Amino acid sequence: MHFNQRRQARATLSIILFGSLALPMAVRADDPAVVTVTGKKEAVVKKLDKTVYDVSTMARAANGSAQDVLQSTPEVSVTADGQIAVKGNTQVTVLVNGKPTAMMAGDERAVALQTMSGTDIASIEVITNPSAAYNANGGAIVNIVLKRNRKAGAHAQMRASAADHGLWNAGASGDITRKDLSVHGNLAYRRDGTQKFRQSAVEWHNPLSGETGSTLQTSEIFVRRKVQSAGVELDYALGDSDSLTLSAKYNERGSLPLLDTLNVTRDAAGQAIFHRISYGPNEQADNSASLAYSHQDSGNALKATLGRSTTTGLIDKSYSDVFVAPLRATGYSRGATRSARHLNQATLDWTRASADGQWGMGIDLQDEVNELDNYQAFVDRSMGVETPDPATTNGYNVATALSAIYLTNQINHGQWEALLGGRLERMALRVSPAQGLMQRSHWQAFNPSLHLKYAASDKTDYTLSYRRSLQRPDPRDLNPFTTYVDAQNLSRGNPGLKPQRLNSWEIGANTELAKVSASATAFYRTSGDTVADARSFADKVLVTSKQNGGQARSLGVTGSLDWTPDAALRFGVDGGAYRVALSTPDLYGQVRQADVVGYMNMRADYSAAADKLSLDAHVQSGAITPLGRHGSTSNVNLSWKRQLSKTLTFTVNASDIFDGSKRTYRTGASTFRQAGFDHFVARRIYLGFVKKLE
Repeated sequence: MHFNQRRQARATLSIILFGSLALPMAVRADDPAVVTVTGKKEAVVKKLDKTVYDVSTMARAANGSAQDVLQSTPEVSVTADGQIAVKGNTQVTVLVNGKPTAMMAGDERAVALQTMSGTDIASIEVITNPSAAYNANGGAIVNIVLKRNRKAGAHAQMRASAADHGLWNAGASGDITRKDLSVHGNLAYRRDGTQKFRQSAVEWHNPLSGETGSTLQTSEIFVRRKVQSAGVELDYALGDSDSLTLSAKYNERGSLPLLDTLNVTRDAAGQAIFHRISYGPNEQADNSASLAYSHQDSGNALKATLGRSTTTGLIDKSYSDVFVAPLRATGYSRGATRSARHLNQATLDWTRASADGQWGMGIDLQDEVNELDNYQAFVDRSMGVETPDPATTNGYNVATALSAIYLTNQINHGQWEALLGGRLERMALRVSPAQGLMQRSHWQAFNPSLHLKYAASDKTDYTLSYRRSLQRPDPRDLNPFTTYVDAQNLSRGNPGLKPQRLNSWEIGANTELAKVSASATAFYRTSGDTVADARSFADKVLVTSKQNGGQARSLGVTGSLDWTPDAALRFGVDGGAYRVALSTPDLYGQVRQADVVGYMNMRADYSAAADKLSLDAHVQSGAITPLGRHGSTSNVNLSWKRQLSKTLTFTVNASDIFDGSKRTYRTGASTFRQAGFDHFVARRIYLGFVKKLE
């Protein structure tokens, strides 16, 4: 009850602040969610604290997903299973129109990006070292800015595409703008899928009992997913300088996978071979709504937003064990994990022009509640009886309350531009198990930020940035119970986890010549109280938990080069190389390792009359992980877009042409050794049409 009262008090506070600060102010001039741009957009816009990439006409976006768009964006790397890195930094927060949503957090984020339509995206903002104005949660930020058409009149667009394996998608979007009211809506249906190959081999040794053994798991599956989505947004002009925006979105995803995993186990008692077969279903639904008010006049800006988003999910873990050797009766188990994430947010952003720049101030209040329930039971079909497993049947809630206030000052003095900032944050955490005692903890910190820019000339500038931040624990890592993962693994959280402490420095240079633009950056990042895996054994099964105590450092350089020899041709390349050092706790002490890793992205675009041909290629080197390493991956994509008429386009997308998404891994700890691979097959050929109605 106390927690609910506190949430109500914070909501009341946000409304009071909203009313008391409704001065002659408006939204920040660089806020991507509200700015209306006329004329032709620049493909790349570099700002003091971020880089904006226009992807509205990207050929790959027409048939692809948000993951495809991000993968083709400079500075961003995305693996086939949806893991994102920005200039090698894997701690990435994904925002939509500048705000967090429940679906872009946790394990659900990868599925959300793989099922969001790429054609709805106007631009991608890449923020490698966020200023104090952003809740970065310890890392870089990727902001997905959705399209908005505020031209007077009615406009619509219909699209459809199909690929091999019986995959297809169709959608429609439209805008109506009359006087003071603008309405945007979209509907989409998508049938996508991914073929997955996995293998994992473990040799284990229990130091307490002296037992040893090995397990081998192999599986192949094609996950077919159905996705339905809808959204609506209304903009109403209250006057020349005031406006209200109301938006609502809904997504529903479902799959019915048939997963057959071959298990081979060996220990002192002998060898057992069996197939573990499961059918799902897996389901996920997202919904969000927000209300934003903005007011602007000369030199002042205000934006206040209230938002709520929810993600619910069901992963059915029921299975049957079909034994091959030794031959015995089939064993049955029923299980499922249900989850829900609720995010409530109230924000206030204010800027005011000063004699030499601009002041900024903001308040960010967030309440996030994660609910997880795990059920696992042995099934006796002859008796029709289910016997719940007390070791893996449990439930718990994680409530996180975040309060933050920030202050920024942007100063322009001659050739110098500076953005100074400070963010005061307080984080309260409550873990409430269904059985057991509630655990509470809280942290507070002041995190400064600094961005400097020196314009040596009209074409060349030098930059320096610094950010300190906290990364809060993932709610799933706070699970106080043990949960079933697969025949080889169990998972157990740690409700006592602390936030990770991160620091990031960057120094860079940017220059432009007649047809070439280039940049180079050196960075240094550190992480303290780093969360690392802690492993043990229970009944010959590996149990993975979490603990603080790791340390991480990375030092490296990144660079980019874009060359436009003429209006029809453009080349680009960006990449980086850096040294990573990790210190990870293990059974007998800290394990220290270091390695040099890197990545490279290459792009080429050619336009001729009604045709546009695009090629992008990506390579990520192998890298160390806590107590192990993973292998390299590659991805090459080709797109052809043809303008058949003024309102009709035809697009062909070939993704991952050389099928380079297979990633190997190995881990060597004091109690076990593991080696395997994950292969999410991303190779596809999509054919699609887009029809505009003016």
